[in-house]
Amino acid sequence: MNFIAWLIVACEIGFWIVIVLGLFTRYVLKKDKLGLFLLALTPVIDLLLLLMTGFDLYRGATATTAHAVAAVYVGVSIGFGKSMIEWADNRFRYYITKEGSKPTKRTGHEHSVHYLKGWGRHVLSYVIGAGLLLGMIFFIDDTSRTEVLWNVLRIWTVALGVDFLIAITYFVWPRKG
Repeated sequence: MNFIAWLIVACEIGFWIVIVLGLFTRYVLKKDKLGLFLLALTPVIDLLLLLMTGFDLYRGATATTAHAVAAVYVGVSIGFGKSMIEWADNRFRYYITKEGSKPTKRTGHEHSVHYLKGWGRHVLSYVIGAGLLLGMIFFIDDTSRTEVLWNVLRIWTVALGVDFLIAITYFVWPRKG
């Protein structure tokens, strides 16, 4: 694995460590401001990944799948970050601090609407990540060095379409309770 691939793994681990520390600080140590500060560090992790990826390409590296995944990671982290933190927050409150209500599994129309909102987050992630991929392609300006970026963009476009079809099927065949 190359440096960027390891950096993506480190950022993902760092993302969840910061969230767990933020929730622990917030709910167990009862330090709301410090907990919020730690949770607010998640975009800093994305920025670090983005800067290191750009620097690697600036130094002349040929774009790899890891470079493309870095752009996808940043897009997904921004698009889904808030909902992932809320998901973790609800479960931490219930399972660790024994506060709040038990998270429930959505069914029927509620699940369909929730999934469609998730698809909207996927679109936002796609717009951000695709913008970063296109920015890298434009910045490098050498098709022999950016072919992988185009391929990942094509695959992600298909995945976004498939995700939309799945979202629609939940309205036709709602999830049973």
